[in-house]
Amino acid sequence: MEVLQGSASLPVDGPTAVTVGFFDGVHRGHQAVIGRTVDVARRRDLTPVAVTFDRHPREVLTPGDVPRLLTTLRRKAELIEALGVEVLLVHEFTPEVAGWPPADFVRRILARGLRARHAAVGSTFTFGHKAEGTLEMLTDLGAAHGFEVEGVALLKLGGRVVSSTSVRQALAEGDLAWPLQALGRRHVVEGQVVQGAGRGKGLGWPTANLQTPQGLCLPGRGVYAGRAAVDGSWWPAAINVGVNPTFGEEPLHVEAHLLGFEGDLGRAVLTVEFWERLRDEVRFPTPADLTRQIAEDVARTRELVGGP
Repeated sequence: MEVLQGSASLPVDGPTAVTVGFFDGVHRGHQAVIGRTVDVARRRDLTPVAVTFDRHPREVLTPGDVPRLLTTLRRKAELIEALGVEVLLVHEFTPEVAGWPPADFVRRILARGLRARHAAVGSTFTFGHKAEGTLEMLTDLGAAHGFEVEGVALLKLGGRVVSSTSVRQALAEGDLAWPLQALGRRHVVEGQVVQGAGRGKGLGWPTANLQTPQGLCLPGRGVYAGRAAVDGSWWPAAINVGVNPTFGEEPLHVEAHLLGFEGDLGRAVLTVEFWERLRDEVRFPTPADLTRQIAEDVARTRELVGGP
C-alpha cells in the first residue's frame, strides 16, 4: 500500500474509489465502509483509496478534550492495508483545513486530488467547517464533480451500535468482550520496553515495562491474561495495567510477564494482546502476598492462553 503524506502529495494518477474517515480502531463498521470502497474499485477498475488524518480532529476543534486512540497511525495503516486499500492519504488536519467549507474539501481533495469516481462513507459522515457537510451535501457535490456517493449504514451487533467511542468505554471498564465483537479481533497495545524498577525480577516474575505512545487507549486498571509478540513470535503473558500500589503509586503503565521467555528484551517493541481480565489491581500487605497472587495469575494465564 502506498502511503501519501499530506495534500502536497496530490494529485494521484488515475481514477479512484474513495472513503474518508478517522477510522480509529478500524472496527467492523469501518471495515464495512472500507470493504465497500474496495469492492466498487475492483468492479469498476478504480484504485481503492482511504483518506484519514494525521491527528484526531478534536485536537484542533476541542483542545484538551481529545479521546484516547485505539490504534497508532502505523497500526491503523496496517489494518487498512489488510482490507485491500492500495493508497492511504494521511491528510493534515490543521486549523486552516478545519475551516474549509465542505465544497472546498470536495473540490480540492476528492475531485482534483484523488480524481474520485465513487465515494463511500458512513451514513452519519460529516465534514468541512463546523461539520456543515452531510451525506446529502456530499451526494450533491459529488454529482457536480462527476462522482457517485454511497452512504453505508451504521453497523449494529446485538442491538448495540459499533463505534470507536463504545470500544473505548468498554475498555475503560475492563470489558474485553465488546471490543472483541466490535473490532473483530482482540485489543492490542504496542510499546517499547523500558527499564523499570526491577521489582518483578526480584519477586521471581520478571516483567517487561512498556512505554506506550502518548494518548493511546489502555484497558482499565487490572490484571489480564493475553499474549505478547517479540520479533514476530507470540508468548503467553500475564499483563498488569496499573500503578503498582503495593510499592506506592506510580504513573499508569503496562507491564507484562512473558511465560517461558528467557531472553533479553532490551528496548524491543512489544505488541501486547489482551484476552481476558483476571482481577482488579489491589494493594497487597506484603511483597510475599503479591508474589503468591502473581503465581496464580500466571497459572490462570497458562490455562487460558496455552504455551508459547
